[in-house]
Amino acid sequence: MSNVQNKVAVVTGAASGIGRALALGLARRGARLALSDVHDRGLADTADRIKALGADVHIAHLDVSDRAAVEAYAAAVADHYGTVHQIYNNAGVPGGSRTVLDADWESYEHVIGINLFGVIHGTKAFLPHLIASGDGHVINVSSLNGYLAQPMLSDYCASKFAVRGFTEALRAEMLAARHPVRVTVVHPGGVRTNIANAGLEKMRAAGREPTAQELARVDTYNSRLLTLPAERAAQIIVDGVERGSPRILVGRDAKSVDLLVRLLPKLYPKLLLRVERRLFGDA
Repeated sequence: MSNVQNKVAVVTGAASGIGRALALGLARRGARLALSDVHDRGLADTADRIKALGADVHIAHLDVSDRAAVEAYAAAVADHYGTVHQIYNNAGVPGGSRTVLDADWESYEHVIGINLFGVIHGTKAFLPHLIASGDGHVINVSSLNGYLAQPMLSDYCASKFAVRGFTEALRAEMLAARHPVRVTVVHPGGVRTNIANAGLEKMRAAGREPTAQELARVDTYNSRLLTLPAERAAQIIVDGVERGSPRILVGRDAKSVDLLVRLLPKLYPKLLLRVERRLFGDA
C-alpha cells in the first residue's frame, strides 16, 4: 500500500505549477487533500480536477506570509479532517531579477515573506498536528537555487538557501526528540511552470515595464531551461516522500548542478557566469 493512501496531505500554492501537479498526484494515490493559494480561480480548477478523481478535497484562500492566517488555516484543516499527516510547503514567488545594488527593499521583503516565512509559518502551524498523527511528514520545497547562487536572484537565492537550512535543522530536531515526523527538503531544477512569466507580471504590477533584455531572458528560461513537466516533477517528489528520502533533487539539471557545486565550490561561480553569458548575453 502507498504510504500516501488515506493520509491527509496539505499543499500550499496549489492553484498551478508544481502545487497543482502535487495535489493531483497525491489524489491519484488515495490521499485526502487540503489545498490553498491566493489565486482563487486556479485553486477552484485544481479542486474540480481532484473531485473528478473521486478524492476528498478542502480548499481555502491563504496568504502564507500571514502568520495568523496560516495558524487559523491549520486549525481549520485539523478540525475538518480530524488529523493531518503531511504538509507540502510549496507556495513561492520569483525573485525580482535585479542586482543587489538595484534591488528595492520591498522585493526582498515580499520574496522572503512568502518563500521563507511561508515555509516557517506552515511548518510551525502544522507540526503539532503532524506529531499527534503518529506518522507525520514535512516536505519543504526549496530550489536548485537552494545550493546554487545566481546573479540577479539574490532575494530568491537567500530565501531558498534559508529553506534548506531551516528544513535540515528541523530534521535534526525531530530525530533528536524522536518525534514520529519525517522531514524532506525538495530541490527542483527547471520545471515547466509559470514562474518566469510571473516575474514579468510582478515587475508590471510594481509599475516597471520589463526591458527588452529582461523579456529575452524570460523567453530563454521558458524555451531552454524550464523544461521538466510539472507532472513528472510531482511524481519524483511523491515517490521520494514515499521512500522517506530526506533530500529530493528534481531533474537532471538539479542533480548535475548539485554535483558541480560540491566538487568545485570555488570555481563554480566563474563557470556559471560563462554559461549565463552564453545563454543571456547580459551577465
